[in-house]
Amino acid sequence: MRKMLKMSIAAAMVMGIGSVSAQADGIDIVSNVKVKGEIRARFENVEDSGTVATDATGDANAFTNRLTIGASGDLFGTDWLSAYVEMTNVSALNNNYNDGVTNPNNKSTVVDPKQTRLTQAYIDAKYGKTNVRIGRQMINLDNQRFVGAVGWRQMFQTFNAVTVTNSDVENLNLFASYITDRNTVAYEGTADSRDLLLNAKYKVMPELTATAYAYMIGTQHDTYGIALTGDVAVSDGVKVSYRAEYATQTDPSMEKSGTDNSAVDVDADYYRLGLGVNANGILAGVCYESLSGEDGVAGGDTAFKTPYATLHGQNGWADVFLGNGGSPTAGLEDMSAYVGYKAKDFGTLKVVYHDFQSEYGSTDYGTEIDAVYSNKIPGVNNLTGSIKVADFDSDNVNYADVTKFWAMLTYKFASN
Repeated sequence: MRKMLKMSIAAAMVMGIGSVSAQADGIDIVSNVKVKGEIRARFENVEDSGTVATDATGDANAFTNRLTIGASGDLFGTDWLSAYVEMTNVSALNNNYNDGVTNPNNKSTVVDPKQTRLTQAYIDAKYGKTNVRIGRQMINLDNQRFVGAVGWRQMFQTFNAVTVTNSDVENLNLFASYITDRNTVAYEGTADSRDLLLNAKYKVMPELTATAYAYMIGTQHDTYGIALTGDVAVSDGVKVSYRAEYATQTDPSMEKSGTDNSAVDVDADYYRLGLGVNANGILAGVCYESLSGEDGVAGGDTAFKTPYATLHGQNGWADVFLGNGGSPTAGLEDMSAYVGYKAKDFGTLKVVYHDFQSEYGSTDYGTEIDAVYSNKIPGVNNLTGSIKVADFDSDNVNYADVTKFWAMLTYKFASN
């Protein structure tokens, strides 16, 4: 609570100076200051039959809050140099859960440890349609299957990096980032790395966008892939969306000083085929996703891993497959389907069904049903509420039954 109070006072101070400029010898050091923020209060209940205490005493009931405050401004009176600084505090109103870091116990796990962190601090330098960003930053690429900020958890995943983006060529967006450190949702600055992320997105036509990428993750692996995505208007009010994607992983090439990659032997594949329909707000879709698994043969297939991904939105909201870089040793095949409804006054309702199997050996892991409803809260601008549930029913002795429930309020604010 003290940390939240201090951050609120700091925000008020920043807002107070937002309309003026800091000067030195007649030069504006910082001008055009803007402040934005978010308050996200959440209740999360977890029933995990694999918890040490398997009866009701092992259930987690976490009341947490995320307070994020950020300030941006132009530097030295220029229109091409700017800076952004952001602080995030995660507080807990109880300790009835295992956060895996500061509050280990026999409760089910909710990875939202109490902490206050400088989540972003970077400088942007623009020249035409090229931007160079230096410092701590969030990186969200495509559908976050490979790289994301893990925004579902209360603390963000961020990267210490140098990022260059360019859009000089019409319909082509280029992205390159060199990462020296990763700050996970639980720990800050402990994942020292040397990573190179490359992404090129080209809009071939209104109905087709092609994305090619190369993600070289330190001493772990290199990932090379291509995705074809688009939206097709079938008739008035009816739109079909699709995603077809393939990626392969090979031995790592970003070797750090004093590290030998010769012992690493990576040979993994990823496939995704998804199709969705929005018919005047009625939603429906299917998706097949495959991450290869180890076949036990020397020089054969290995498990496909996505350690920098926002995994919560990928293979079930119960987050059963977070370990081992997002894929079991034997790999993962996820066949899913969803139905829902979305309208301005109604909000969004969505129900998703997953059937999980291993990619190697075709072993049943289990099934999962997820559901979410979200909508704006009437009478309060920028306040939204959501209720969400995930129920994983295991068919494998290596996985426990897991049921999760969330109730959440999110309020966003800005100085202007």
